Amino acid sequence: MIDRYTRPEMGAVFSLENKYAIWQEIEVLACEAQAELGVIGITRREAAWIREHAAFSCEEVDEIERVTNHDVIAFLTNMGAYIDAKAPEGAPKPSRWVHYGMTSSDLGDTALCRQLVQATDILIEDVRSLGAICRRRGLEERDTLCVGRTHGIHAEPMTFGMKFGSWAWELRRDLDRLMEAREQVAVGAISGAVGTYSSIDPFVEGYVCEHLGLTGDPLSTQVISRDHHAYLAGVLACTAATCERIATEIRALQKTDTLEAEEPFRRGQKGSSAMPHKRNPITAEKVCGLARVVKANAQVAFDDVALWHERDISHSSAERVAQADSFIALDHMLCCLTRIVDGLVLYPANMHANLDRTRGLIFSSKVLLALVDTGITREDAYAIVQRASMRVWEDVHESRPGRTLRECLELDPACTLTASDLDGIFDPRSFLTRADVVFDRLESLSFASTPAGGTHGPRFHG
Repeated sequence: MIDRYTRPEMGAVFSLENKYAIWQEIEVLACEAQAELGVIGITRREAAWIREHAAFSCEEVDEIERVTNHDVIAFLTNMGAYIDAKAPEGAPKPSRWVHYGMTSSDLGDTALCRQLVQATDILIEDVRSLGAICRRRGLEERDTLCVGRTHGIHAEPMTFGMKFGSWAWELRRDLDRLMEAREQVAVGAISGAVGTYSSIDPFVEGYVCEHLGLTGDPLSTQVISRDHHAYLAGVLACTAATCERIATEIRALQKTDTLEAEEPFRRGQKGSSAMPHKRNPITAEKVCGLARVVKANAQVAFDDVALWHERDISHSSAERVAQADSFIALDHMLCCLTRIVDGLVLYPANMHANLDRTRGLIFSSKVLLALVDTGITREDAYAIVQRASMRVWEDVHESRPGRTLRECLELDPACTLTASDLDGIFDPRSFLTRADVVFDRLESLSFASTPAGGTHGPRFHG
């Protein structure tokens, strides 16, 4: 939901200005609710006065807090001064109705959840953008041959589009989780000192939450339970792990020995103060480093769940640092990756060279199955392929001239494959006869807006 509270930049969400603006709105809404309810003495006219004259100054609040050592009281004092400044002399001060029957956590926790919703909305759009780019690039590179690697060792041929596509699917799952987490944290509480509504009607809570786009907590104590926040922090950590996975792959592919892909290098950019030739994957490395912060902060959120009895403030200081840091870091990571993935430079010639680097060893699995198809046992077939492969490996490891896997097989009298059989096997595209199904699925993947908690994207079986 985009409204007057939402800031275009993540840092603004966690600014004092934004926090106090939400505090002010909560207090005004509570006064309006009390006037509508008609249980206490506040009139609709007084509530309208409070709406019109409510204001604050961050600098003045800070100055008051130096004396009170209590941020909420400092804010309420400052806001009350603005409300009463032009009030008729001799009449009761309208500010007396502000914060009526409320406790500090009613204000602070409800506002914090509103901030977290604002921040999550920004991340949702970040993930949509990055995911759509990964999907697009996956489809663009569906026919770009490269070698697949397991354990860092060449495995079988694949296409580079599958890398982008895999990232896109993971980001779609991150998007689903973020939308669910947004719903989980979109709660508020105006329930009094220990959650019994002893001095305030539940109507006020419902009124305030409805106007803020939140749902009332069904049972708060003095605080909104931090499992809501921990769930969100876990989702942030999971999304950060996705970012780290993408960045790690790009870093590995940019190594000089591999050089199949390279993050964008801008005109005028410098890679090293000592070595002018360097083009380092510094942005991808930054993403990996920031992922550690977001993942570590999830532990802080889990530790904040357990408080003494109905409330203590051991969580407060920690989450003021960890939450803002995690959101700002993850927003930055996603924006960095959006630029990197969109402009990722690919080197298909190097991909082709790497396919040939092991002299046909990447075709060993196809040879194994083809030998079995000729009627010999799998054990015998495995022995034939491994024997030939080890001869090739010895030359490859020593970087010396030698035979290819095909040549070694052709010299082995136990090999039951014909030249025609080998022609079909030693074609990298023979591994990709069913790859279209992967890209058909990728074409169906959507990052368009969908309601939180809905079903996103197709489901597959088998």
